[in-house]
Amino acid sequence: MFALLGGTSLLGSPVFSQWPDKTITTPFGAVTVKTAEETVFLQRHGNPCLPPHRIPHRANIWALKELGATKILAVNSVGSLKPSIKPGTLVIPDDFASPWRTETFFDDEMRFMVPVMDEEFAREVYGVCRRHTKTVRVGGTYIQTIGPRLETRAEINMLKRFGDIVGMTLASEATLAIESCLPYASICSVDNYCHGIMKVSLTMDEIYENVARNLKTVEDILNAFISRDRGA
Repeated sequence: MFALLGGTSLLGSPVFSQWPDKTITTPFGAVTVKTAEETVFLQRHGNPCLPPHRIPHRANIWALKELGATKILAVNSVGSLKPSIKPGTLVIPDDFASPWRTETFFDDEMRFMVPVMDEEFAREVYGVCRRHTKTVRVGGTYIQTIGPRLETRAEINMLKRFGDIVGMTLASEATLAIESCLPYASICSVDNYCHGIMKVSLTMDEIYENVARNLKTVEDILNAFISRDRGA
């Protein structure tokens, strides 16, 4: 079972519109997914949509594991911390940092793991992305903030020293996937420059416009993975 994990940009996507719903009960709450043959799609925010700081990450990853997922490909919307990483770029990160929040399944156990993302899977994802767009790069550090607000100029000024892109979900998902022994890779859609990176002020309208612009490319990439796993 190949798992796709997406956000609000994929809520009304025609890629999954005809897939039937299935509800999975987990120790952390019920999760609704869409399934088709050997592929499952999970909308991380749920329905109705929860803001980033309330996403039930443990329930989401548990549900995918319960369904027999062997790999998780996520789509994450991010802001760029570097002028060289322009909106419209796809980034497949190879590391992450989450200084403020750490998710774990090991609340009651003395268990530790080394949080290393799956390099082979990331290269595989990059190969598929490269066939659909030239504006894709593999490697880079994702920094997770809490949300739901965007980051202040002061926060961005600090974070840009340590990372390349910023979002609110990947580090939690990747950590739990690694704990579950599930290879995890992400296609990060750069939808804006972070607050203060450029002289022009950031607006929400700009973000929404770039999300819509990047969506078609992301959908084409996801369709390629779905077709491949069906043996098409």
